[in-house]
Amino acid sequence: MSFQSHVKTVDNLHGPAGRLEAVLNTGLDDAPFAALVCHPHPPSGGTMHNKVVYHTMKAFSHFGLPVLRFNFRGTGLSEGSHDEGRGEVDDTRAALDWLEDTLGLPILFAGFSFGSNIGMRACCGDHRVKGLVGLGLPVQAAGRSYTYDFLPGCAQPKLFLSGDHDQFCPRDVMEQVFASATEPKRLVWIAESEHFFQGIPGSPTPKLDQMQTALRGWLQETYGLVEPK
Repeated sequence: MSFQSHVKTVDNLHGPAGRLEAVLNTGLDDAPFAALVCHPHPPSGGTMHNKVVYHTMKAFSHFGLPVLRFNFRGTGLSEGSHDEGRGEVDDTRAALDWLEDTLGLPILFAGFSFGSNIGMRACCGDHRVKGLVGLGLPVQAAGRSYTYDFLPGCAQPKLFLSGDHDQFCPRDVMEQVFASATEPKRLVWIAESEHFFQGIPGSPTPKLDQMQTALRGWLQETYGLVEPK
């Protein structure tokens, strides 16, 4: 691939709680979409530099799309304090506004774990967002509960990517969540993988490349994206 993305620091992304630390991986001048990627639970160590978030960014960047990553309030250099998911929805909407104002492109969203739940809440029904990707969608994690009652009203194309040994959303529970979502939708299981797309005992090899391959395949099939020459 001849296209090379560059990382730019974003200094003018502000949410209701103040400035949000963010970076933009640049894309092609004629990119058909921009992408937004949200990170996992901040008090548990989640940031925009998380491995799953990084590999997700690389999947979008593979097609020459610009990709915005940001830290939720109270994470890294982002101002404010963690708000148990309520204010983080507003942070995501601020990031959508920034992408619209700065790049003016249709948006594809992806989030990992906490970021998938929060981001989908913000993006479902938003006309600017043309597709949603939930990676490691959580239901129960360290005493925190996540619900998905908004999915039946979410008409955008949706991809759900989960490890078949995900400890925070067992397979039977994930299948129930998936069943509640309206079409179009797809659920892909990454074999012998846990929540963080790492291998399970007996198959310890990381599964991040498999996750990225599945995501790229869905982007190609759903949006006709091609690798830049």
